Amino acid sequence: MISKNLTIHWFRQDLRISDNPALINAAELGEVLPVYIFDTVNSGKHSIGAAQKIWLHYSLEALDKSLGGKLLVYSGDPLDILLKLIAGSETNRVFWNRCYEPWQISRDKNIKAELNKKNIEVESYNGSLLWEPWEVLKQDGSPYKVFTPFFRRGCLSAKEPRLPLDAPVNFSINDSKLSGLAIDELKLLPNKKWEKKITKKWKIGENAAKLKVTDFIANGLRDYKDGRNYPSQKNVSRLSPHLHWGEVSPNQVWYSAVDSDPGLSRNTDHFLSELGWREFSNSLLYFFPDLPSKNLQSRFDNFEWIEDPKLLEAWQSGSTGFPIVDAGMRELWNTGYMHNRVRMIVGSFLVKNLRLDWRKGANWFWDCLVDADLANNSAGWQWIAGCGADAAPYFRVFNPILQGEKFDKEGHYTKTYLPELTNLPNKYLHAPWMAPELILEQAGIKLGKTYPKPIVDLKLSRERALEAFANLKN
Repeated sequence: MISKNLTIHWFRQDLRISDNPALINAAELGEVLPVYIFDTVNSGKHSIGAAQKIWLHYSLEALDKSLGGKLLVYSGDPLDILLKLIAGSETNRVFWNRCYEPWQISRDKNIKAELNKKNIEVESYNGSLLWEPWEVLKQDGSPYKVFTPFFRRGCLSAKEPRLPLDAPVNFSINDSKLSGLAIDELKLLPNKKWEKKITKKWKIGENAAKLKVTDFIANGLRDYKDGRNYPSQKNVSRLSPHLHWGEVSPNQVWYSAVDSDPGLSRNTDHFLSELGWREFSNSLLYFFPDLPSKNLQSRFDNFEWIEDPKLLEAWQSGSTGFPIVDAGMRELWNTGYMHNRVRMIVGSFLVKNLRLDWRKGANWFWDCLVDADLANNSAGWQWIAGCGADAAPYFRVFNPILQGEKFDKEGHYTKTYLPELTNLPNKYLHAPWMAPELILEQAGIKLGKTYPKPIVDLKLSRERALEAFANLKN
């Protein structure tokens, strides 16, 4: 017998109770069967990386706790699992919030079609974006490829984002006799050492996300526009992993900022535009599903990238000999995160000074970032490589010495992740090879042993990169 008041809510990248449209609508109809399925079949080469798996494990634990230990967890093919759950629970209704990666769109369309054939009602909602990609288009119906008109003309001229929804009050969770997996059985955690490094730096889950929003609005937003460029300052929100896994919605973040101190409008507007970049990246991925692997500007298909595993390994391990680059790469490895300014610096260094393919950088970030998001990661790397939409021109090469001196003048960030340079005077911190031997000796530094020598010549590598770009244009 079909239960008319039971709805399966399929959690995906919406691991929260409040402002969860699909869950709230399901709760209004009666009992909810909360389900999470770790898809091991459809993701292909875009299966989540190791750092994301760590986050997901603890986010699921937090969600399960919020649901009174009643979250049903599975691993495998979502269609097969949903069909078994439908049969076992005797319901004919499945709700979820939409996901926007190309493989997810394809999978969900197929699942919806198959369930509809069996007279199963499927409802999907927007729980992840302020504006869905098809809601922000140019007048001729084509997608934007430049951010400023996308945000100013497209987003801000469109309907305002919906207001956040309250969590369902005392909603009824089905006391199911169905059995799922323990979260540990998903085997998401890698070696304990790396896991502990990451979890030491983060609090994970919906409650942690709410506290992070509150703290940022109170303490980080005031100087956001300028302060966000300085990696040692606390003016970035660090909300990206919470947003990626849906522990907080962009709507909640948007209106928290909008409703903040009116005196912060300059900083608030800039922060809202950064949320706009997230929307822009998702729009690009939606309309250009090859974004993770294919140059948006096809002329870069003929660019002469270098193949050099040793250079790549030096970059990955933070052993390039350029302190701000190495500090960023070690921050990534030790925390699963990297400050955005530093992401641009290390990205520029990889694709221009080392002339390694941007996809190698994107793949490394995908595995190491807790906030690895296919849209943001792909659009960001194409931006820095000069081959994407609204991209930084290729000839704009970030000088890691100048960037370090400008944005980490006192060395607080760099020395945090490169303790071997702690005693080096700031005058030489971002170019240790320029320090006199006596200064190096007094600082306890032996180049090539305690800290690497530069793996490339900045001036020469820049010239060769620009030459390769010039050949592309000819």
